[in-house]
Amino acid sequence: MKQRLFSLFVLFLLFWYGSLHAQTAWRSVPCPLPTPWSDSVSVDHPWPEYPRPQMVRQEWMNLNGLWDYRISKRYEDIPEVWKGLIRVPFPVESCLSGVKKHVSAKEVIWYHRKFILPDKWKGKRILLHIEASDWQTKVWVNGRFVGIHQGGYDPFTFDITDLLSGERKQDLLLSVWDPTDKGTQPRGKQVSSPRGIWYTPTSGIWQTVWLEPVSSSWIKSYKVHTDIDRKSLDIDLSLAHPGADDRVEVTVLYKGKPLITAKAEGKGELKDIPLSEIHLWGPGNPALYDLVIKYGNKNGIFDEVKGYFGLRKVSLGKDRTGKMRILLNNRFVFQKGPLDQGFWPDGIYTPPTENAMKYDLQIIKKMGFNMLRKHVKVESRRYYYWCDKMGILVWQDMPSGDRYIGPKDPDIVRTESSASQYRIELQRMILTKFNHPSIIMWVAFNEGWGQFDTPGIVKYIRSLDPGRVVDAASGWADRGVGDVLDVHHYPDPVAPPAQKDRAIVLGEYGGLGLPVTGHTWVQKNWGYRKMSDVAELKKKYQTYFYKILKLKKNPGLSASVYTQITDVETETNGLMTYDRKVIKMEPAFLKKVNEKK
Repeated sequence: MKQRLFSLFVLFLLFWYGSLHAQTAWRSVPCPLPTPWSDSVSVDHPWPEYPRPQMVRQEWMNLNGLWDYRISKRYEDIPEVWKGLIRVPFPVESCLSGVKKHVSAKEVIWYHRKFILPDKWKGKRILLHIEASDWQTKVWVNGRFVGIHQGGYDPFTFDITDLLSGERKQDLLLSVWDPTDKGTQPRGKQVSSPRGIWYTPTSGIWQTVWLEPVSSSWIKSYKVHTDIDRKSLDIDLSLAHPGADDRVEVTVLYKGKPLITAKAEGKGELKDIPLSEIHLWGPGNPALYDLVIKYGNKNGIFDEVKGYFGLRKVSLGKDRTGKMRILLNNRFVFQKGPLDQGFWPDGIYTPPTENAMKYDLQIIKKMGFNMLRKHVKVESRRYYYWCDKMGILVWQDMPSGDRYIGPKDPDIVRTESSASQYRIELQRMILTKFNHPSIIMWVAFNEGWGQFDTPGIVKYIRSLDPGRVVDAASGWADRGVGDVLDVHHYPDPVAPPAQKDRAIVLGEYGGLGLPVTGHTWVQKNWGYRKMSDVAELKKKYQTYFYKILKLKKNPGLSASVYTQITDVETETNGLMTYDRKVIKMEPAFLKKVNEKK
């Protein structure tokens, strides 16, 4: 009997110790302003969704979840002891990461975990994908250096096949260094000392990390060029290790119905693919065609991906009154939408869940907006996927960096390294988001932040993507180039003078502040103009928008952007509170106002 009791006691101790260890291995950090999704984030499997919706393969492995981490001095050796666990893909500064610590430019974040590859992946090339990591990322597999990537907003890939061992478990190690505002790299609104219109930085991994098996030759990417006037499309494919006898087959479908199959040999360029059914993409009807791309040779298919595209055209043209307009599918559609900075009180740059991210977009639609301006931040590919699906037009800003200029100052002269890095990250933004029909405009510079060689940058953007319009300088420091003249004016709306060869837009206005007790980041907050209550806010918003409608007629405004969709940290000028728990004006009211002609 005593022996049995002793055995039970030992089992109890082991169970208690194991439970205690499991509970203390990773603990959430209290969020100062939780969102409705904060508590529902999975510990082991956050952001489980497939990260690349426009090029889907069936086999993949999500590496999000708990990783070992340590914050060390920048030039210290690889750590031998870990500080604890971090929940990837949330930035180290966020409460959802479980760390919530500031990282200086003199420090580096180390990440470590092990993974086991499925047996059926044997003989395949193994690709490691990191959707975004801010800013300089180094990777090791099984103790051997893989490579380095510099860029805080773009997805990148390493082929790690030759570094895998014969052991069951593989070892993955990353280090990330982020100088934030101590460097000249693109960084948007991130600063080491948040204040005013400058916010908490995001350091380290902040989007999904994943693995993918491919054959010895595979499809790296593709670009779709649509032409609604010719009712056709071109497709350019980038192939890894192509052979002389390789061939590509592309099938276009609409709502499951195959429309055409086109084939090409050699480089993977398919030109003038005719479309028998025309379904134009736009805010009122976000029609999407499906793609199936097969890559192989006479011996069979060795890669297949599924994707989609939207058939739409963005251009400039004059309306019946002779005013230059932004045209969508050859007709003028007045664009109105909020500024969207993409910050979250719990995840900082990373939304807590996909449903949380979708919520913002759904609210934008319910409020009667047809557009948003993604402000000096680039989101995950899934964000633009949902904009494509919902029919939301997107103005995509290039994240800012380096020094600032005033409205009347000349362009800055960047160092060679700073200018080169800007162009590299600009190119990656454009090429990795190229196929999203929702993106209709690239915004090169915002309010003079890092503005340099403006005519040259516009020319560079057009060389990469001639199918979208370009906003060279949103806010001020106009150089007479690009497709639009864009002004900012707070709080009331104004319009710039009509232009002969460019459309005119109001890139920012509004900023009407209304703090909601219990839903602010800090007690001391601000807006461009403070409102006393909801009634005053509604009246002022309506007055401003009716003025917008007058400016649309004369001098011919093509679009307006209201600041902003949510409060952000110290700013309380959002249509929603920062935690997304309070919508300050009813969506039905805003929809009625916003849909006035």
